[in-house]
Amino acid sequence: MSNSEGNALQRWASRSISNPERTYKALFYVLTGVFLFTTLFPFYWLLVLALTPSGNMIDVGLLPNGFNPEAFVTVFTRVPFHLYILNSLIIGVVTTAIVLVLASFAGYAFGRFEFPGRRPLMLVFLAISYFPPAAFLLPLFRLFTANITFFTLPGVGTVNSPMLFNGPGAMMLPYTALFMPLAIFILTTFYSQIPDGLEDAARVEGNTRFGALFKVIMPLSAPGVATAGVLTFISVYNEFFFAFLMTDGRVQNWATIVWGLLSYQGRYATSYNLMAAASILGVIPIAILVVVAQEKIVSGLTSGALKE
Repeated sequence: MSNSEGNALQRWASRSISNPERTYKALFYVLTGVFLFTTLFPFYWLLVLALTPSGNMIDVGLLPNGFNPEAFVTVFTRVPFHLYILNSLIIGVVTTAIVLVLASFAGYAFGRFEFPGRRPLMLVFLAISYFPPAAFLLPLFRLFTANITFFTLPGVGTVNSPMLFNGPGAMMLPYTALFMPLAIFILTTFYSQIPDGLEDAARVEGNTRFGALFKVIMPLSAPGVATAGVLTFISVYNEFFFAFLMTDGRVQNWATIVWGLLSYQGRYATSYNLMAAASILGVIPIAILVVVAQEKIVSGLTSGALKE
């Protein structure tokens, strides 16, 4: 290192020591720029591909090789992509509602009661969320395709598992099991912070424990409920594994947005501009949800980490 470089480094270090706020602000801007670049560049690249005509995909650079916004219309005429999005939205909303109801009951029990084995049981619930989805695929596939025998009844014969393949149940049941542990953890944290006096006052007025849960505890824990709901919906909406393997890809069989994106991939050619345009359109519902619920999410993630 030369003397000039050493002197410059010493001057920078002395200025940082004398004015640390300036250094913190500079580091903040640098880290924010890196984060925005790594986060937004994939969307920019999708936009470049979507605007590039299909015949100019070979020499694509940082700018579109041509300009063809027609791809954002063609995605709906080539396949019923709006129905794939609708299927994902319906499955996401229904699964989120089921998860919030069941997780509220579990969060109320874990957050408001002390019972033997409470902490180990919570760890078991959290451990489920770390299991790879592939570990459940074969048994669930056999179960959902009516290939598992439960029991035999006289005069009825063999009773097999219900046929759920190519239906919403084949996706919503695994989603509920996989994404509920996180919701339970979030709601347990919030429900445990509600003062006992508020619940006691609700019960004095004639409410049951369930009534106190839905009328007092859940409204007071709205940021936590919103956070758990939004995170669950995003996870279900973006899920690939079960959405790809539990349907045959036909929109009438509840195929989700995953199959919609793959519909633009043919045997001999792939329409990358249509796949990119469809990916951008598929992100719009999630972006709207995050913008609308931004304050609740931030409030839930920050206040949930503090316990008075």
